Amino acid sequence: MAEATWGGDSQNPAIDWKMSAALENVVRQQVEVPEVTNLEKAVRAWIALDPTHRQHAVLTPERPVTIDGTMHDSLTADGIALLASKLPQ
Repeated sequence: MAEATWGGDSQNPAIDWKMSAALENVVRQQVEVPEVTNLEKAVRAWIALDPTHRQHAVLTPERPVTIDGTMHDSLTADGIALLASKLPQ
């Protein structure tokens, strides 16, 4: 019988950077329109925003994302910044 292993990667599955994601509450061309793209591009678009828009942005991935053992259905400012620190090079 195999034993379960807890900790390590079991609490932090790999992030699927290609899943769909929406970056919302960001004004584009004077209109608030969500940007729907993949997770990696949405996070990179968030990085390019000015600080005020970063604070108001909401990132909603297609599926929950696990960061440091916690699942997130959507992320805002500090959560997106933490996700950005894990972007692939």
